[in-house]
Amino acid sequence: MKFLANENIPFAIVLYLRAIGYDITSIGNDFPGIQDKMVLSLAQEQGRTILTFDRDYGELIFKHQIKPANGVIYFRLDEFTPDEPGKIVEKLLLGDQPSIQNTLTVIDKNGIRQRKY
Repeated sequence: MKFLANENIPFAIVLYLRAIGYDITSIGNDFPGIQDKMVLSLAQEQGRTILTFDRDYGELIFKHQIKPANGVIYFRLDEFTPDEPGKIVEKLLLGDQPSIQNTLTVIDKNGIRQRKY
């Protein structure tokens, strides 16, 4: 599984996912300041799932029909420990959740929900 951490993803999450063996690129470190549409394009080109705290991705996917094949994981968490979102992703991928391909996966304090596109 390959990930693309949006600029708003804390680097502690990137480090956590790398430490457990995931291939993850950080927009904040490698491509700071690029627009969301470019993030989507980069994810598509590199076959990566986007990790983000930015709710604009739902609009880009469903309103503007920009649909990255590998999906988007959107965190709606107000408070979290530095590595908590990384642990949630790990649990999601190891659990019995449906595929994240062609899906907006929303993670909030109440759980995980998905919307296919």
